[in-house]
Amino acid sequence: MSEPILRLQDVNKQFTVYRRSAQPIDVLENVTFDLFPGECLSLDGASGSGKSSILKLIFGNYCLSSGHIWCDFDGAGFKDFAAVSLRERHALRKKYINYVSQFLKAIPRISALDVVVQAGRNEVIRGLVTEQELIRRAQQLLERLNIQSQLWGLPPAIFSGGEQQRINLARGLISSKPLLLLDEPSASLDHQNTQVVIELIQEVRASGTAMIGIFHDNLVRQALSTRSISIQQFKPSSNIQ
Repeated sequence: MSEPILRLQDVNKQFTVYRRSAQPIDVLENVTFDLFPGECLSLDGASGSGKSSILKLIFGNYCLSSGHIWCDFDGAGFKDFAAVSLRERHALRKKYINYVSQFLKAIPRISALDVVVQAGRNEVIRGLVTEQELIRRAQQLLERLNIQSQLWGLPPAIFSGGEQQRINLARGLISSKPLLLLDEPSASLDHQNTQVVIELIQEVRASGTAMIGIFHDNLVRQALSTRSISIQQFKPSSNIQ
């Protein structure tokens, strides 16, 4: 087996609710697992159990309360992603991590095509693709995701929830990176578009990308996940009834 590209070690997370006398709330305790290239790890558990929090901790949107997130995306050796500076963390995730969240955050008046292209522009800056190749890739993704071409020049803010989710997925797949985080990528989609999403994600995994996903749809989970972890084991001991 190859070496892992990601290793979570004894990760703990607390939130502090200042409207409740600044009382800290334990959310996750001793989260520990490895992730290997080419696998899709499914995080299983009830809503509110901390699955999305794990993705946000890995991506750097949340700070750890304690523990380590070791990453080795380029074979140069592990570094603690949670301990690097904010500048280095931003550079690492821009280069190595794609994240498909449940919601699309797009700048008003920016067209759907530009929203997708901008997500991959770092590859143009690094000289991996030309601007024309990137635009063509974005158009192909939008076509496969059944976003009609007459919508490409319009801002996604006016789109339906399902269309916005497919734009979000196109953003997450426009560039090739070692790690892909998926937070319910098919939650707002009908059966036809769900099948397209499954095919696209399977192609990305076959290329060697490592994935961590939250899939409430059993069909999607069964089609994509190669391994699963129950979040129940990371439930804080103070919360266990």
